[in-house]
Amino acid sequence: MIKRFLESYLLRDARHYPVLTLTGPRQSGKTTLARATFPSHRYVSLEQVDQRRFAREDPLGFLAQYHGPVIFDEVQHVPDLLSYIQGAVDEAPSPGRFILTGSHNFLLMSRVSQTLAGRCGILNLMPFSRAELEGQKQAEPDTAAGLFSNRTTRLNLWQTLRTGFYPRIHDRQIPPAVWFPDYIHTYLERDVRSLSNIGDLDVFERFLALCAGRSGQLLSYSGLASDCGISVDTARRWISILKTSFILFLLPPHHRNFNKRVVKSPKLYFYDTGVLCQLLGIREATQVVSHPLRGSIFENHVVAEVAKAYLHHRQTPPIFFWRDRTGHEIDLLIENANRLYPVEIKSGHTMSPDMLDGLLWWAKLAGLPPDVGTLVYGGDEAFTRNKVPVRPWFAV
Repeated sequence: MIKRFLESYLLRDARHYPVLTLTGPRQSGKTTLARATFPSHRYVSLEQVDQRRFAREDPLGFLAQYHGPVIFDEVQHVPDLLSYIQGAVDEAPSPGRFILTGSHNFLLMSRVSQTLAGRCGILNLMPFSRAELEGQKQAEPDTAAGLFSNRTTRLNLWQTLRTGFYPRIHDRQIPPAVWFPDYIHTYLERDVRSLSNIGDLDVFERFLALCAGRSGQLLSYSGLASDCGISVDTARRWISILKTSFILFLLPPHHRNFNKRVVKSPKLYFYDTGVLCQLLGIREATQVVSHPLRGSIFENHVVAEVAKAYLHHRQTPPIFFWRDRTGHEIDLLIENANRLYPVEIKSGHTMSPDMLDGLLWWAKLAGLPPDVGTLVYGGDEAFTRNKVPVRPWFAV
C-alpha cells in the first residue's frame, strides 16, 4: 500500500474526536486508508444491501451490535444513522469510536454538520498526489514557498497528465484508456442519479465534456447552459453536483484589486487530469503534447497538486487566482498569514524570458520584490532567473 499523508492526521484526530469522517471522490482510496490506519476496528460496508436495510429499518439494533470501535463505509447510504451515532457518542464519547467514510460530500456533510457538530473530525482524501505516488516526503505547507521544493521524479510529464492519480490504476496497472470510461460510466449511473433527478444522462455527460473543455478558464454558467441546451439554473445545479462528488472544484478570484477592476467569476478545474484527459478525448500521452488545451491541462495539474497538498495535510487550500479586466493575470495566488504568494504556470519544456512577464508585472504592482513568487514550468531543472525562482513541474 502506498502511504498516504492523511494517515498521520487520522491517527492524531482519532485521539481527540469520538467520530471521524473521511470523505472524497469514489475510488480515491478511503476504504483502504481507513482499514489500514485502524486495523483493530470492525469493518462494515453499507454498500451491502443487507447491512444497509438493517441500518435503515432498525438503527438502534444495528448500532447495538458494535460495542468496540467500528468503520462504517459509504455511510451516506444511511444518513439517518448519524443521528443515532450522535446519541451513542453522547453516552460514551470514547475517542476514535466511529470512523465514517463517504463519497457524496454535500449529502454527507450536511448531515454531519446537523448532528455531529463538535463531535466529529472531517478529513478529505483525494486521489494520490505526485509525491505520494513516488513515495516522497512532503512537508506540511506552512509556507507557500515550501510547496515547491521537490527536485526529483521518475515520472514522465505527459504520461502522468494522461494517467492521473486514481489508486486503482496504479495499484493494478490498468491502462487509463480502459479504466476511466468505466469509472465515468459508473459515476454517472450511480452517483449522479442518487444526487439529483437527472432524466437524460447523455445531456449531463455532454455537460461534463463541456466543462472539461473549459478547464483553467473563467466559469460562465450562461455559456455552458447555451452550449449544452439547458437552463442557467440547471447549469448551476449540475456544477454543484460535480463539486459535491469531487470531480471538479472552483478557484475563486482574489479580492485585492490594486485600484483596478478585477474579474469576479471563478475558474474551473478538475481534481484529476486523468478524468480531464478522458473527457477531452485524449487516449494516449503523446496526444497531450500537441493538444490545443495542453497549457490548460498542465495548469490544471499544478493547481490540483497544490490543492491536494493542503487537503492531505488537513488544511483548507488558501488558493485563488488574480485577473483584471485589461488581461493581466496570475494563475495561482496562495494566501499565507495575510501574505500573497503568486505562481505562474507555463507548460513549455524550455523556459523563456517572457514567461516571467506576468509575475514581474504583478510584483511591481503589489510593491513586492521579484522573488515573492514562483514560476512552475514543464521542464526538469530548478534555477533562478531575474531573481524569480523557476521550478520544474514535479516541484510540488
